[in-house]
Amino acid sequence: MTPNIGTADRIIRILVGLALLSLVFLLDGNNRWWGLIGLGPLLTAFLRFCPPYKWLGIDTLGKEKESAAK
Repeated sequence: MTPNIGTADRIIRILVGLALLSLVFLLDGNNRWWGLIGLGPLLTAFLRFCPPYKWLGIDTLGKEKESAAK
């Protein structure tokens, strides 16, 4: 798994993941479980790898990857 998620993308995924995960505590009844969708963005942010990005040829690391190689 080659990293394909850049810093900005990673921060956005963490914020969105936490916001979705908070629904578990904010919603009532069975609707609260929709908040578990937030685990997806959090997992991809911490792994720095997104399978759909790989399939679509998207790489948001861009210049970060080039500067790390130097």
